[in-house]
Amino acid sequence: MTESNGPDAAERTEGMPDWEKRFRAPRVSLPDWAEDAPDRSLFVSNATGTYELYAWDRATGEQRQVTDRANGTTDGVLSPDGAWIWWFDDKDGDEFGVWRRQPFTGGEDELAAPGLDPSYPAGLALSRDGRTAVVGRSTDEDGTTIHLAREGEAPFELYRHRESAGVGDLSRDGSLIAVEHTEHGDAMHSALRVLRPDGTTVAELDDTDGGREELGLDVLGFAPVDGDTRLLVGHQRRGRWEPLVWDVLTGEQTDLELDLPGDVSAEWYPDGSALLVVHGFEARSELFRYDLAGGALTRIPTPPGTVSGATARPDGSVEYLWSSAAEPPVVRSTTGDVVLDPPGMKCPGSVPVEDVWVDGPGGRIHALVQRPEGATGPLPTVFDIHGGPTWHDSDAFAAAPAAWVDHGYAVVRVNYRGSTGYGRAWTDALKHRVGLIELEDIAAVREWAVGSGLADPARLVLTGGSWGGYLTLLGLGVQPGAWTLGIAAVPVADYVTAYHDEMEALKALDRTLLGGTPEEVPERFAASSPLTYVDQVEAPVHISAGVNDPRCPIRQIDNYVKRLESRGAPHEVYRYDAGHGSLVVDERIKQVKLELDFAARHLAT
Repeated sequence: MTESNGPDAAERTEGMPDWEKRFRAPRVSLPDWAEDAPDRSLFVSNATGTYELYAWDRATGEQRQVTDRANGTTDGVLSPDGAWIWWFDDKDGDEFGVWRRQPFTGGEDELAAPGLDPSYPAGLALSRDGRTAVVGRSTDEDGTTIHLAREGEAPFELYRHRESAGVGDLSRDGSLIAVEHTEHGDAMHSALRVLRPDGTTVAELDDTDGGREELGLDVLGFAPVDGDTRLLVGHQRRGRWEPLVWDVLTGEQTDLELDLPGDVSAEWYPDGSALLVVHGFEARSELFRYDLAGGALTRIPTPPGTVSGATARPDGSVEYLWSSAAEPPVVRSTTGDVVLDPPGMKCPGSVPVEDVWVDGPGGRIHALVQRPEGATGPLPTVFDIHGGPTWHDSDAFAAAPAAWVDHGYAVVRVNYRGSTGYGRAWTDALKHRVGLIELEDIAAVREWAVGSGLADPARLVLTGGSWGGYLTLLGLGVQPGAWTLGIAAVPVADYVTAYHDEMEALKALDRTLLGGTPEEVPERFAASSPLTYVDQVEAPVHISAGVNDPRCPIRQIDNYVKRLESRGAPHEVYRYDAGHGSLVVDERIKQVKLELDFAARHLAT
């Protein structure tokens, strides 16, 4: 692997602040490995200063860079036989493109599925030899289509629907294809359909009851055994995510009923006899092995913190990507080894998080707090709001909050209603009063932070990216006296224009959240749009945006900025040539420097 920033990296890092080192230090993802060639792996790294795909032959130790694009590449799949690497080729982060493939050992890239026009990706599953693929596509014109693409043949359309859908998995023998769909119109809760390669339906599983009962399903994968028709499925029947085993031919469902609080996911061990269980609870996670024959649940020791990915190897060991707020990510194995240790500069650690529970209008709110070591309040405080919205902050390493802490700020992260990890009711509370619900929870935690003496009410920063950027702009307008300044990255700023310009899958999500289109429920879109409240914004605001962003498109941000300009309101805007965020380390550091400088100037910190 190429060492970060080239041979003079050590000289250039002399005197570099820790916050910048955290971004520059080489990182690696959890390696994916080929089912029938376990020594062949694929991972993502920022070793060159841009996140790209890398091939790794474990038998020889050889690593090589697979992709090399100006704006980076992270979407790649290794064929089960280890012969091919498929990667998604878009233009400058716009997420609209085609799949290409390259031999694992190196060579020229080629179009992986000739005959399929560019689209947004909607899932991919490869046959064991990598020469047959199930390709999911999403476009504004067609909605979702799923094709069977065999080498040397024209693609065959298996599925088409206006609502969002995606490829779930392909059985090991290639005879069964699992599809997640939202034909019932609820983009937050999928139903499942299993198809034959000729497009005929084998089985259906639908917990939505026509959309009235908001119970979703999730494909976790077919059993990795020839002729095995068991599909591992995630369900929400008891108010949280749990796994079950569904035999798609007999219809038999085996509910595992694991006695674990919080959300539970799983994947197969390679021989299909057991499940690797990932248990998430109150912003932390842990691993278990579940033996299907006897029902024994055995904890796999991991340090306190967050497991952000795990995989069981053919020898029975488990590899996992672990971190905590204080300790940088590392790929570990239950053998005791560090699986993949990138060369070059090591990432500095940070401070641990403290757990805070605050009573809110919809129930107890969980927040994670970091403060400079030894500092006492009241402190300038950053409310760093996560995106998603169906996501959650956890006790995991994050370079951006650590940068604020290094500069003397306390950082508060709020798992507001709409966040995952606290049960289905908490996630699904985000309906119709979109944005306003989350802000109520953020306001409750803000009140605690000021009242407890942690936060200086005259130096409060509201910030976030994506949905967090949206909540930042909305919060500045809805709660104008609560925040000293706002910093919004790739935000929704004008909800109506964003809806009309965004990718089709996100339109479906917005229709679910708000109960219709802007034409059908204009009052809801208006109530949830930052543009509606822009004239009430009092605090200085910094906005950064990718000009190729398909999720939070640039036109709607420009509309918001023009309204700020017309009022002479204090603001700064930074536009960069990428999509929904950047995979280039230098660009990301530039953005953080601009944000830190903006806060320092306006808060006199």
